[in-house]
Amino acid sequence: MKILNIDEARRSILNRDVQVENTSPGLLASVKDMFGAEATPTSVVAEVLRTIKLEGDEALKHWSEKLDGASWTGTAVPKEALEQAFQNLDKELKQAIELAIRRVRTFHEKQIIPGWRTDEMGGTLGQRFTPIERVGIYVPGGSAPLPSSLIMSAIPAQVAGVDQIIICTPPEPDESILAIAWMLDLTELYALGGAQAIGAMAYGSASLARVDKIVGAGNLFVTLAKQQVFGVVGLDGLAGPTETLIIADDSANPAWVAADLLAQAEHDRLASAILLTPHAEIAEAVQREVQNQLIGLSRRDIIEQALRNRSGIVITPDLEVAMELANRYAPEHLCLSVEQPDQWLGAIRNAGGIFVGERSFEVLGDYVAGPSHVMPTGGSARYASPLNVLDFVKLTSMVSLDDEACAELVPPAAALADIETLTAHAASARMRSSGGASDD
Repeated sequence: MKILNIDEARRSILNRDVQVENTSPGLLASVKDMFGAEATPTSVVAEVLRTIKLEGDEALKHWSEKLDGASWTGTAVPKEALEQAFQNLDKELKQAIELAIRRVRTFHEKQIIPGWRTDEMGGTLGQRFTPIERVGIYVPGGSAPLPSSLIMSAIPAQVAGVDQIIICTPPEPDESILAIAWMLDLTELYALGGAQAIGAMAYGSASLARVDKIVGAGNLFVTLAKQQVFGVVGLDGLAGPTETLIIADDSANPAWVAADLLAQAEHDRLASAILLTPHAEIAEAVQREVQNQLIGLSRRDIIEQALRNRSGIVITPDLEVAMELANRYAPEHLCLSVEQPDQWLGAIRNAGGIFVGERSFEVLGDYVAGPSHVMPTGGSARYASPLNVLDFVKLTSMVSLDDEACAELVPPAAALADIETLTAHAASARMRSSGGASDD
């Protein structure tokens, strides 16, 4: 893992304008083999979505067979299979999942914001929150299935009061995903993956009704599909590669810091694992620990690629500069491995989640701490939030004015309409003050 000075880091790993190719040569070759020399991931996704919109289940059947080698039957995974997967869980794993469910639910139950009304502005004005009716959750599969993502996505929706939640996950889903669906009483689960799953949820078919919003991360094809159906359905966001930024002083445990960086790097070859520290001795100790701890890790190849691509250790002049750099970078996860970390919370403005102190490490946030681990990536923490209850409700404004307020507001409304040359608007307003009939 490379050690950089601050100028080098600003030009490279801390510069989000520097693009790292997000498609491997192997992926591009397989796309061309399957779809032709002119095909790109973007064009492939567009074609998948186009046919699903037009042909529904027939297209889903075609793409499932072509892309996943699986048959699309149009039916959900039987409830009996979900229950059996739950029965197959060993006791320790079942208890761990139950703990995670309990803590995540308790955390999100604190987020509920009630509607309100006021009579202070003439008549009654207010807001109300209405749950989204139907939500689709995509749960990644592949070489590293992420059943925890189902917990982190479904529970905020349930707390919000969403009426119907459906799940799509690639064919031959991991039993832990099926078991968690059963534990959460979510029985509409389809073995459907990739862009075709996003298309099915966005456009619907004879066997799978369309949803109102899609949440959940996935691979490049899933992200491209979400991008292309935005507006047809709502989205939680477009998840990029995951990232952790650690700020450490000389009180930090180098072995723990290294372990946290490695844990982040094993997600994806494009993951970012960054350490900012003003102490060269900590930087060097962490660098040594990373090399030592790499030995024997099951995803070593992925980790080594991630450490080369978008990761590194940055020597900063002091902690204040480290905090400034962190705010500019706006990481998904920000870990404060410093003495008296609470004193630095006020310096942090942009982060998806702040992990305060070395006992509050990011891996706990991935599974059992309580907040959803679906957090903003790619610098979007400057304006976006982790997945939460408010993502699953709609805010509706309510206007119920009395006669006095109506009479008071008509002249200014008409005057503003006149400025905008919207004569029908002005006439609609003035009609209320003239007794309700036009001059005709």
